[in-house]
Amino acid sequence: MKKLRVGVIYGGRSGEHEVSIASAAAVVQNLDKQRYEPVAIRIEKDGRWVIASRLPTSSSAAEVIGEKRSTAGKRLSHGDREAHLLAHPGDEQVLTIERGPTPTVTGLGLDVVFPVLHGPYGEDGTVQGLLELANIPYVGAGVLASAVGMDKAVSKLVFVAKGLPITRYLVVLRQSWIEDPDRVSAAVAAELGYPVFVKPANLGSSVGISKAKHPADLKAAIDTAGEYDRKIVIEAAVPNAREIEVAVLGNDHPEASVPGEVIPSREFYDYEAKYLDDHSRVIIPAEIPETVAADAQRLAIEVFLALDCAGMARVDFLMDGASGTLYVNEINTIPGFTTISMYSKMWAASGISYPQLLDKLIALAVERHAAKQQLRTSLP
Repeated sequence: MKKLRVGVIYGGRSGEHEVSIASAAAVVQNLDKQRYEPVAIRIEKDGRWVIASRLPTSSSAAEVIGEKRSTAGKRLSHGDREAHLLAHPGDEQVLTIERGPTPTVTGLGLDVVFPVLHGPYGEDGTVQGLLELANIPYVGAGVLASAVGMDKAVSKLVFVAKGLPITRYLVVLRQSWIEDPDRVSAAVAAELGYPVFVKPANLGSSVGISKAKHPADLKAAIDTAGEYDRKIVIEAAVPNAREIEVAVLGNDHPEASVPGEVIPSREFYDYEAKYLDDHSRVIIPAEIPETVAADAQRLAIEVFLALDCAGMARVDFLMDGASGTLYVNEINTIPGFTTISMYSKMWAASGISYPQLLDKLIALAVERHAAKQQLRTSLP
């Protein structure tokens, strides 16, 4: 049987670049080499696409950061070739270029693409749009679901329209804060109260998130979030919150994993607690009543379908520690994807190993692409 050539796209122009490298390393290492031929396509922080001269190997974001520090000032991309995605259908959608007196251009001929990009310029529909134009099958959500899932402000509008439970929130533009901070501060106090969480609307991995316990904390929190996005989401904190997560897998008939619980090493599950220290704990299955677990699975599937997701997603909830009430926090259409990430661990606890998960996701990508090819694109 012919091997499928799988382009694993990773890196990217976001604050989650290092997380993406670790996720891609796990994907490449666990693809069945009898069935797949992985091609590592790295997007540099400046946006250049390259065919990596060696496959990614780092197992964690902390390891990636450590490698970069130890090799500071050295050339990391020696031997890498330029890569360019052609935004039109054809047999050779991705071209590589080797510069020289006589440049050499080679086509990759990918069968399917596995984007392992976290954050803006990758998880937000931008790369998905390019892949749609090139007519290449790809793993994960499409353009719309990716864009809406990335934007916490817009996704909340969808959750409200579908009657899904969320916490009270406000959306503030960075410019509005600059022009009239007193008005914004008054609105937060009147409509949300304290404490609140302040987040960039379009980012993941808890980058740029702060907890403002008192009015005096608000300015620093908004300024931090504003470094990453022009749009800022401010949410009322859930009392005694527990962080419950559910993994979803499928296309039109998705399934939900057993829920897991994250117990952060810090006051909340920020970037450092997720990736840079090893003191946070996860409990899978989450130690919650069966009725609450069933509700979390049902709501996760409803969130997945509400955004018209495909392939995979991780849905995060905040649970009121006293009442057990669940609130939808956010959806991640390309969740962290190392072998020890919550998404893969929840599926492992549900009976699907990491290599099996990769097989299913690639099959779902091919299935969805084949269905799209049946659609008419012109009048008879």
